[in-house]
Amino acid sequence: MASQAHKIEIPLHIQPLPEFDKEPVTLGDHLRRRRIELGLYQKEVAVRLGVTATTVWNWEHGWTVDFRFIPPIITFLGYNPIPCPEDVMEGLAWYKQVNGLTLEQLGFEMGRDPEQVGEWLSGRHKPCRQNQEKIRLFLSGHDQEPAGDRNIGTN
Repeated sequence: MASQAHKIEIPLHIQPLPEFDKEPVTLGDHLRRRRIELGLYQKEVAVRLGVTATTVWNWEHGWTVDFRFIPPIITFLGYNPIPCPEDVMEGLAWYKQVNGLTLEQLGFEMGRDPEQVGEWLSGRHKPCRQNQEKIRLFLSGHDQEPAGDRNIGTN
């Protein structure tokens, strides 16, 4: 009597990763999602961004990203997840942030004294109507994406 082999089929259900179940909120969430999409290890992303694997792990687990690394992260992501606010002063702060600029660099780009820009951004002084219009013109003349090859200094 010939024995018949019986096949047992076990359906394979791959659970989606939690990163893909919910919308990313933080810059670290976006970084983790993109890294997983590309099939990269944290150490590979770290090399691309010029940081340590521990730094990437920290960012992915809620630590704040230093302003200097925001532009390379946005470049790595391929998009800017930080929305630009409508308010002119918040828009200026956003521009500084996504471009990883120091007050000195922002002041230079605007042709303004960095101390004055710092006073505006801190809320200690409000720019007059004429200066608000100049800020609006400055922001409208720049891309809504960070400049990729800018020299990034420290604050």
